[in-house]
Amino acid sequence: MAERQSSGRTAPQKKTTKKKGKRKFTLRNTLIVLFFTGALVVLCGIIGYFIITLNGEKILNANKDQFNFAESSVVYDRDGNQILKLFTDENRENVEYSQIPKLLADAFVAVEDRRFREHSGLDFISIGRAVVKDIVARSAVEGGSTITQQLAKNMFLSHDKTILRKATEASIALALDRNFTKDQILEMYLNRIFFGQRASGIKAAAELYFGKEDLNDLEVWEIATLAGIPKAPSAFNPLSNPEKSKERRAVVLQLMYEQGLITKSQMDEAKAVDYDPDKAKRPNNTVFMAFVDYAIDEAMRVTNKTEEELRLGGYEIHTTLNVKAQTIMEDEFKNDDNFEKSGDEQKVQGAMIVADHRNGEIEAMVGGRDYAKNGWNRVVVPRQPGSSFKPITSYGPALQSGNWFPWSTLRDDKECFNGYCPSDSNRNKYIGPVSMSQAIKESRNLPAVWLLNQIGVGTGLEFAKNLGFNLSSEDRNLAIALGGLTHGVTPMEMTQAYSVFANGGKSVDLHTITLIKDKNGLTEYEYKAPKSKQLMSPEAAWYMTQILQGVTEQGGTGARAKVSGRPVAGKTGTTQHGIPGLKSAANRDVWFVGYTPEWTAAVWMGYDKTDKDHLLKKSSGQTVDFFTKVMNAAMKDMPKSSFKKPSGVKETKPPTGVNGFNAVYIQERGDVQLSWTAVEGSNVSYRIYRKEASEPDFKRILDQVDAIAAEDISIEQGKSYEYYVTAYDANTKLESASSAKVKVDIPIEEIQLPDDVLNPGDPNAPGNGQPEDGGNGQVPPDGTGQPDSGNPEGGQGETPGGSPGGEAPNGNDGESAPGWLDNGNSGNRNGNGNGQENNARGNKPGRGNNRPDAGNPHESSSTSIVPPQE
Repeated sequence: MAERQSSGRTAPQKKTTKKKGKRKFTLRNTLIVLFFTGALVVLCGIIGYFIITLNGEKILNANKDQFNFAESSVVYDRDGNQILKLFTDENRENVEYSQIPKLLADAFVAVEDRRFREHSGLDFISIGRAVVKDIVARSAVEGGSTITQQLAKNMFLSHDKTILRKATEASIALALDRNFTKDQILEMYLNRIFFGQRASGIKAAAELYFGKEDLNDLEVWEIATLAGIPKAPSAFNPLSNPEKSKERRAVVLQLMYEQGLITKSQMDEAKAVDYDPDKAKRPNNTVFMAFVDYAIDEAMRVTNKTEEELRLGGYEIHTTLNVKAQTIMEDEFKNDDNFEKSGDEQKVQGAMIVADHRNGEIEAMVGGRDYAKNGWNRVVVPRQPGSSFKPITSYGPALQSGNWFPWSTLRDDKECFNGYCPSDSNRNKYIGPVSMSQAIKESRNLPAVWLLNQIGVGTGLEFAKNLGFNLSSEDRNLAIALGGLTHGVTPMEMTQAYSVFANGGKSVDLHTITLIKDKNGLTEYEYKAPKSKQLMSPEAAWYMTQILQGVTEQGGTGARAKVSGRPVAGKTGTTQHGIPGLKSAANRDVWFVGYTPEWTAAVWMGYDKTDKDHLLKKSSGQTVDFFTKVMNAAMKDMPKSSFKKPSGVKETKPPTGVNGFNAVYIQERGDVQLSWTAVEGSNVSYRIYRKEASEPDFKRILDQVDAIAAEDISIEQGKSYEYYVTAYDANTKLESASSAKVKVDIPIEEIQLPDDVLNPGDPNAPGNGQPEDGGNGQVPPDGTGQPDSGNPEGGQGETPGGSPGGEAPNGNDGESAPGWLDNGNSGNRNGNGNGQENNARGNKPGRGNNRPDAGNPHESSSTSIVPPQE
């Protein structure tokens, strides 16, 4: 049995496996992990702290004898010659802490590092806040630096925001805090910090911006202004940006008030003060300052570095500066004879920039007559451009459309456009049809507005935008044709736009920086011209140059613009003062923007603050003269070239002017007969224009006249008319210039009355000569040959067989009737032209000359036997 059992089949055994349970983190395990993690962090922190500390001590000990590691950057001209060091010891004067007023020191602490006196060189709260912001922004955007860190950074000027640099900065800050007192650190900081405008240190800044050598003389608003600068020296210094500086000052004053440093009344009073740049005191090294300052601003944009980094980082900054042109320009700005005289201390200001439109290099610029004193670069300050803007919004877009040409006929009529009624302040005569070339040459306003109305304001705005002008929504109106803008434009922008005209319609990138190298000779930045864009067709640019050359020729508003025998194109601009209630022809702004085949330049003149006592008496001619002086001297030895004509330029011209024009009144027909000599052309017709003496402008009265003669039947007696004729080519849609103008006077015709209407023998009949009427002749017995009668103010007449008529002292001789009707010559020329003539056949009106300039306002064109009443 046992054998059977052993050999029998056994029941299958269940395979049992032991499941492994999931480990659960107990509170004990969590605490253990946190302990060791924290210990590791602490250990790493301690090691890092010692490394940072030792590193900081090492750097500080190695350089304790030379506490300033700054190296001046150098600016070079276009030829590689050094023109200026951006930092020297002359820019800074140290001051001891005891000489620094407590409020001044406290103001910087309040703004830059509120916990300065509590931390040990690093403010971990600020660092934590900065780390959070950097993580959110995914880049190093927040510094979180203390005053001590800023001092450490300025010692060696490696300003890149990297972990290595920040660690080194932190190590030096800790070393500084251990080796120096807070007052010593603050003293070094205030002597080292950069304040813009080449001023380093608080003493240099106080003297530069406020002319105060003793810091104890600084007022509350001046202290707040200085404390607000270090955050952004180029933006917040009061010379460069007085408005932004005032806004920043208000922020600083608010912090000072909140921290109990000043009272509310002190804060409010300090906020209200306006900065006076006349108190500024510049250092001696101000050579080519406007150009250099602009170049530094440009370098900041292209390298994304601060002004302080660029000035004190040992960089080589190569520029486009043309020393010859810059020197000539600055000399002309120093010459007071180039500017109108002012009645007080506020001078007439100016700005000029010259650029090579072939490559975009800025040759020279001056930002004002006193730029070295106040640092306000008017080359980039917007002003109203006046007529110099006509090519931007009116003529330019019209030429670009391909439907308008220099010879196209525009209209110069007294006209309003939906309530907008432009006029020429110095012109009261409108000429009707006028070519585009003549309109811009004489700077006529109506044609520019009329043309913009034809092409559309939107077209003008779009063209201006392509040239770099960002006009506001308020500028969507016809006034932009005359440069009436909401915010104005800058000389820099005008130079950029006119450079496009000069450069065959291609975009031009104006710039001053060509190359920047660091102190190790490595290239930090190199200029590479962007791909040019065809902003207007070469043909349109050529036509623009042609009409702008007319401006500088004889009869043009810029005729005095002559540059070393080179062709010159350009446009003047003048803006009226616009002061309500002031009746004066004085101006607010005057411009000239012009170019040769090589260079483009813009000149502006005016007052910084315009009011009734600060206006320009002269027009744009003074800017034309200034342009000529600078460009003539600067381009004297340059190779000459010419404007290049594109191959696709059309040579279409309008018909020649009409000759032999004549107009005569035909009494028998009662009309004016017009005739002229034919003009050559297969599809030429003629247009007749007429203006009555009392009308301001000519109007077209006949169109599509195919013959060489016409008649005007719509005339009135007693009026005077002026006529001219033009030729019109239907194929090209072009109209010729006007013919010579001919004037025609239309007399008042006499009425012949029947014999039986009046009794010629009755001396009491109306119109017969009476002694009291001025006639003293006797009536002959046969009733013929009546004595002279009429107005006692009439002229002297004499009748056959009678005595001479009365002679009025105020009278003028009238025009006698022809032939046998001349029985009296008493035509009245005292205003009504209706003196009476008597003859044997009765009374009829005389034919006195009825001239418009001596006419009666009540004069009538109808014929009447009763003289009109005055």
